[in-house]
Amino acid sequence: SCRTRRDTHARSPSRQRPVHITMAAMMSAAAVSARVAPAASGKKMSARSSSFSAAMPKAAKRVNASVKSRGAMRVVAEVDEPIVKIGTRGSPLALAQAYMTRDLLKKNFPELAEDGALEICIIKTTGDKVLDQPLADIGGKGLFTRELDVALLDGRIDIAVHSMKDVPTYLPEGTILPCMLPREDVRDAFISVKYDDLSELPDGALVGTASLRRQSQLLNKFPTLECVNFRGNVQSRIRKLQEGVVDCTLLAIAGLNRMDMTQHATKILDTDVMLPAVAQGAIGIACRTGDEKQLGFLAELNHEETRIGVECERAFLAALDGSCRTPIAAHAHKVGDKLEFRGLIASLDGKEILETSREGEWSFESGQAIGADAGAELKTKAPAEFFAMLIENGGNW
Repeated sequence: SCRTRRDTHARSPSRQRPVHITMAAMMSAAAVSARVAPAASGKKMSARSSSFSAAMPKAAKRVNASVKSRGAMRVVAEVDEPIVKIGTRGSPLALAQAYMTRDLLKKNFPELAEDGALEICIIKTTGDKVLDQPLADIGGKGLFTRELDVALLDGRIDIAVHSMKDVPTYLPEGTILPCMLPREDVRDAFISVKYDDLSELPDGALVGTASLRRQSQLLNKFPTLECVNFRGNVQSRIRKLQEGVVDCTLLAIAGLNRMDMTQHATKILDTDVMLPAVAQGAIGIACRTGDEKQLGFLAELNHEETRIGVECERAFLAALDGSCRTPIAAHAHKVGDKLEFRGLIASLDGKEILETSREGEWSFESGQAIGADAGAELKTKAPAEFFAMLIENGGNW
């Protein structure tokens, strides 16, 4: 099931379109009801404290549409049924990304700026419900997308907004992912109220993270640290950190940027220190295969540079059969007119890390080939006992 939030931001009076009508039409206009825009509230999602609340738009008031001025009546068209139902998880970060998508649709398509044209449908996923276990123990990839896929296929939503690092390399039959929004900063942030840098952490310091990728890279450089499972939304993790549950944590700076919470970042880690997750910082939008209306909307929003880089990384992940049980990291980006790629796979304890890099033509086809080739190389190079250790610890190869 899903909870819906109708988009009730009506157009301000200065942007309403006048409808010129005859005197006869004016006689019947009194029976017509329309939405007239209130003053824009300008409210934004704010997260200046660890207790986060999302400000939701207020419903516009109904007034009689027979208000006239010099023979013209100003109305805002009301859409009886939403043109686009936007599916999203209900976390503050997911909602921020859904609102970003909504605003881009409004900006690019006048018909979607009409009152009621857009609706946000909040869908709770398995990953949202089970917070006391590592992701690897409850099913790995797809935990934050499966319910959205079902809602998309059964028509409850028209598009689904995803954090791309949550999306499996396979897509359910009947769905397509044609759109990615401009990518945010891909790096991780070190967050601590006690220490200014990873190098300052003492032996035995507790690092809160649910990411095996972060854990393995940390232990490779700082083997005396202790990593403990640390899940929940960004706000709850920062609250636990401030309460002293752990000594530090790592979070994607992209999420902090999108929620205006960068004041919590102690230090942003360079990709040479912490290589990001596949597709980190990218937002993808899925729809049903063959839904020409939604495909048209999404084509306008797509940022092709982001899509090329992210799909290169996903090809690398697919070649390694990667899951949440596997420490894998990758980054593909444009440098001049070339694509530069770097990827790694690690043992869970961080004692062994295999890395590779590539440079090639900047194009979608080239990116796919580079990612697949890099993944195949590392899978061939890794010793048998390396994979055995992953399987023994619950790996999915």
